[in-house]
Amino acid sequence: MHKGVLNVKYRWGVWLFFFLFLGCGDDESAIPVDLTITEQVILKEELGVVTYAYLPQYSHTVSHTRHHALVQYLRKETGLNIKQIFPDTFDQHMKMVGQEKIDISYSNPFIYVKLAHRYGARAFARIVEGMGKDQFRGQIICRKDHPTIQTIGDCRHKRWIAVDSTSAGGYLYPLGHFMDHGIQRTDFKEIAFAPGPGGKQEKVILSVYAGKYDIGTIREGSLDVVSGRIDINKIRIISVTDPYPGWVYAARKNLDKKSVEKLTQAFGKLDFNHKPHREILEAANFIRVIASVDSDFDAVRQLTAKVGLSLDE
Repeated sequence: MHKGVLNVKYRWGVWLFFFLFLGCGDDESAIPVDLTITEQVILKEELGVVTYAYLPQYSHTVSHTRHHALVQYLRKETGLNIKQIFPDTFDQHMKMVGQEKIDISYSNPFIYVKLAHRYGARAFARIVEGMGKDQFRGQIICRKDHPTIQTIGDCRHKRWIAVDSTSAGGYLYPLGHFMDHGIQRTDFKEIAFAPGPGGKQEKVILSVYAGKYDIGTIREGSLDVVSGRIDINKIRIISVTDPYPGWVYAARKNLDKKSVEKLTQAFGKLDFNHKPHREILEAANFIRVIASVDSDFDAVRQLTAKVGLSLDE
């Protein structure tokens, strides 16, 4: 899908063998070749691909497993050549939207308002999660056996690990929640963000479980992702944030309107009561996709301003 450049330069011995033994007949003369010349062979980029990327809050394996069937459905329903790609970090995801390397972004609403502000991306759909909720919350967690943490007030002066500085449920929503309870960023002994590419929700939970940090912040539902790896009964949910708008599908700037319309219609046809569709939706961990517009996320913009974060950072 990406352009590749192959520099080809043949050794004199190869050419000599070729012309002496294969290229010359009894009545043919050898063609002189300038071996100082190299040729660039351009591998043409595959045309007509619409790239689809899931913000890497979980590992690439989880992202693929959750959305592979959905992408296949969208390909068939729209006739578009949609391919899922896998940026390694939140920041890379955003930059690739700005570079027009990601056409369809599936992201948290905090990332979305940054994409809209910086690169002119526009929301066209958002998800409805279990129990019919089109919003979600952040959670503040600790080990159940932590000796000094029982309430949100006990988080003051503790070591906090968050998902990412651009995570909604894993940072922005909890930060606003802390401030509502009189706890400022400067009140923590340390604020760290989950390292490395992908799987950041899992890394927060595992860091708290291992005792590396006193508290962690994640989006609700993330504990289920690690339930087969650790005993999640040893994790306590200290507090839960207010709900804010849920995850969003956004089209990059200048993506043709017909493609966006086809995608919006295909999402709207998904019916949880139809067994093949239900399997797609259950894998993706939501029950419906509804149409959306940019103003649906004004509450996230207001929260961002309230906690003193910039859409440019």
